[in-house]
Amino acid sequence: MTAPLLQIRNLKKHFDLRLGAFGEKGARVHALDDFTVDIVEGETLSLVGESGCGKSTTGFAILNLHRPSGGSVIYKGTDLAGLDEDAMRPFRRDLQIVFQDPYSTLNPRMTIGEALSEPILFHALASKAELPARLAQLLADVGLSPRFASRYPHELSGGQRQRVAIARALACQPRFIVCDEAISALDVSVQAQILNLLLDLQEKYQLTYLFIAHDLAVVRHISDRVGVMYLGRLAELAPSASLFATPLHPYTRALLSAVPEANPRAPRDRQMLQGEVPSPLSPPSGCRFHSRCPLARETCRSQIPEMRAVAPGHLVACHAVTSATSTNWEASE
Repeated sequence: MTAPLLQIRNLKKHFDLRLGAFGEKGARVHALDDFTVDIVEGETLSLVGESGCGKSTTGFAILNLHRPSGGSVIYKGTDLAGLDEDAMRPFRRDLQIVFQDPYSTLNPRMTIGEALSEPILFHALASKAELPARLAQLLADVGLSPRFASRYPHELSGGQRQRVAIARALACQPRFIVCDEAISALDVSVQAQILNLLLDLQEKYQLTYLFIAHDLAVVRHISDRVGVMYLGRLAELAPSASLFATPLHPYTRALLSAVPEANPRAPRDRQMLQGEVPSPLSPPSGCRFHSRCPLARETCRSQIPEMRAVAPGHLVACHAVTSATSTNWEASE
């Protein structure tokens, strides 16, 4: 077993709000609670779930872009969660991010060459004499011509801008990249190109990805492991093949049953969720999914389920799951 690149333990992120006309009421958004996982070097760990479930917050908290409210992120023996910005700076080289919308993250007043040069010069990764060759290599790595260095973001298509965003993440020669919905804003044909580019770059530079997405077909293609999140908590974590073949958590089953099929007349076991996602301002007690779960019992309403291994590498947080083949209350009794 390869040693973990990142060891994440009980990671939390809460946002304090002031409500009311004069901000007289305090409230707390439970965006992320008790996220625990080891990310192995060279793998792609994907996070899936409904909008607002905490996927992006998880990526930001791991990188300390959102200061965690609790827990730890161990990298090279250092807990990143406890570092201020100055202490975090030496680790920024190794830990990068590709955002969903490249246009909003690229300075419209800077050429592509200037945008790519900034992190290289900041981290002293090349001299000014070496910079043109380094820029040409970065652009070639993401499938762009060196002439793009003189262009501005508004002159590029969406796919080209995302390639530039990936090149900017690569400029620091990182080991770990958070891909935060990196292809969801692109056309389907362009999505496939960017997805294949990410896979090629991972093989070439031995990169490790945290891949955040909604499209389960994409996740199935790119992932080594998949984590399913619901309302700030991890519900299920498993190797990609295992999760798609034998989903165990009721929420995971509902997500997979909603994936469109090529044959609309093919028989399917659709599992429709009832009700709305509860507010993270006041998450339910016990299992956060119990208000929408068809298997919910009193235990689910009062006790938070722990992540348990029910098969090699397959973990699930559900009181009703007793083994890799049993997801009913009769079997547990």
